[in-house]
Amino acid sequence: MRRSAMSYAIHDKQSAPEASREVLEQAEQAYGFVPNLFGVLAESPAALRAYTAVTDILQHAGLNPVEQQVVMLTVSADNGCTYCVGAHSGLAQMVKMDPAVLEALREQRELPDAKLEVLRRFTLAVLSHRGWVPEAELQTFHEAGYGQREVLDVITIVALKTLSNYTNHIAGTPLDQAFAGLEWEPARATG
Repeated sequence: MRRSAMSYAIHDKQSAPEASREVLEQAEQAYGFVPNLFGVLAESPAALRAYTAVTDILQHAGLNPVEQQVVMLTVSADNGCTYCVGAHSGLAQMVKMDPAVLEALREQRELPDAKLEVLRRFTLAVLSHRGWVPEAELQTFHEAGYGQREVLDVITIVALKTLSNYTNHIAGTPLDQAFAGLEWEPARATG
């Protein structure tokens, strides 16, 4: 994995810029600790607030929590983000994702749940076609019971994970101790 020549601080509530401290406090209350990603993003209050705002807005998504984690893990694995795959593996467990589905996502292979597999494939189509998803892929997605709302939810999560995945690639963000045992490395070369 390529790391940046520039070292990125992982801020805590004391070292973070003033405009980031409240968000870090809220993260600590929500998670019981300040995730390393939040500590890195804190350098830019705009980046930190953008990430947390989109994360909070996903409470209003048409995709349920397991489906959201399918998209997050699919994007993060496709982007080769070791931090996000590890962290979202823990979050997937918290929302009671079927362990066989989680294992397949981490291995970047077909899911044992047909509807979730359609979601995974659609997410990969959004990524590989940069949003210019072929009509056949859209049709398959709709036939599986997903609508326009869920198309937009997938795009929103792709944007969210692009922010975090790229940040982690550049900063070399280490996985939090809370997710020990969920470390992940890409099966294929990235970058």
